[in-house]
Amino acid sequence: MATTSADVRAVAQLAQLRIEDDAIDDVTERFNRILDLVAELQQIDTQGVEPMSNPHDMEQRLRPDAVTEQVDRTALQDVAPAVEDGFFLVPRVID
Repeated sequence: MATTSADVRAVAQLAQLRIEDDAIDDVTERFNRILDLVAELQQIDTQGVEPMSNPHDMEQRLRPDAVTEQVDRTALQDVAPAVEDGFFLVPRVID
């Protein structure tokens, strides 16, 4: 099923896309090539093929959840413009 330039204009209007008149033929051709590729992919026999959740057939390597560095709160707050009760104070931006 070939898509016409009128079809592409209608889809572009629904998607709120502006396609210039001099580009409509090129867009229509590309759209038809994409649809042809999808049709070709649908012809592939996938019976017995288990779906993949990840194309990389491996386990994710995770690092251990351990503290690797200590933060000196006092040193960080010494350079802060405003601190109260161990918290950084920031200017109010929403009334």
